[in-house]
Amino acid sequence: MDVIRETHFSDLGERRQGKVRDIYFQPDKLILVATDRHSSFDRILAHIPHKGAVLNLSSAFWFQQTADIVPNHVLDVPDPNVTVAKRLKPLAVEAVVRGYLTGTTSTSIWTRYQAGERNFGGLVLPGGLDKNTKLPHPIFDPTTKEDTHDRSLTLTQLVDEGFIEAPLLERLKETALALFARGQQVSAKHGLLLVDTKYEFGVDEKGTLTLIDEIHTPDSSRYWKLDSYAARLAKGEEPEYFDKEFLRIWFRDHCDPYNDKVLPEAPPDMVAELTRRYIEIYQQLTGQKFAVDPSLPPLERIGRNLAKYRIR
Repeated sequence: MDVIRETHFSDLGERRQGKVRDIYFQPDKLILVATDRHSSFDRILAHIPHKGAVLNLSSAFWFQQTADIVPNHVLDVPDPNVTVAKRLKPLAVEAVVRGYLTGTTSTSIWTRYQAGERNFGGLVLPGGLDKNTKLPHPIFDPTTKEDTHDRSLTLTQLVDEGFIEAPLLERLKETALALFARGQQVSAKHGLLLVDTKYEFGVDEKGTLTLIDEIHTPDSSRYWKLDSYAARLAKGEEPEYFDKEFLRIWFRDHCDPYNDKVLPEAPPDMVAELTRRYIEIYQQLTGQKFAVDPSLPPLERIGRNLAKYRIR
């Protein structure tokens, strides 16, 4: 099965490679091509067939579902793997929202709770809580966006260190919590719990806060199956994951993914399972059948669908 590891379209503008997307810069717009690269622990772990298309189409769905809450950057979705977006000034803050006491990374709320932290976004938690417990209410728990490693900072620290001005940060918080509430509402109707997520925002020349990057995808969000959550929590079992967490856990258990120079190869059966989960969650959430044109190799198909955006 063809996977999209990277792209090199010489006539779309300057290319920069992100963790998952290849970004082509044009004077007034960005061409965002979602590859099949799988990123966790600030590095590429594997390549998952169809992942890029699922992420891009999932975001397109959610951008439509939340357009009444905040403007977004979408201009066109000319291909399953491509979004054409407005050029905006990105904010240096990642708007993380959490609904449950869970996670495995260094910035996750569960890792920090185990280390003794108790105040999260103004919500003070008691000791003795079990992993995966639902929080009394969703919390805004932002991190920085830095070249080295993102840091979890308080709202005061974000302002004091110059990452964002206080009035804009308050708008960011209100908007992120509203987006998360919408996401939980829609997900629950389709049998899923939206556990936590992250949003990225930019501003235009008028200072308009605008949602960018992606929204509520299996990469940016954690999903659990709703119908089995309570019973499994009561038994002390992990929820039924509907995201990439199981592969992240495998790497964490088999290496030091932050520090090892060379990582083990992702097990083929896990790669196949992740493809299946990505497609299943897309179809369950959107009610649409996942399909891409199989008659052309992915890169040829993308190139044809981007013909009108070539710089001549």
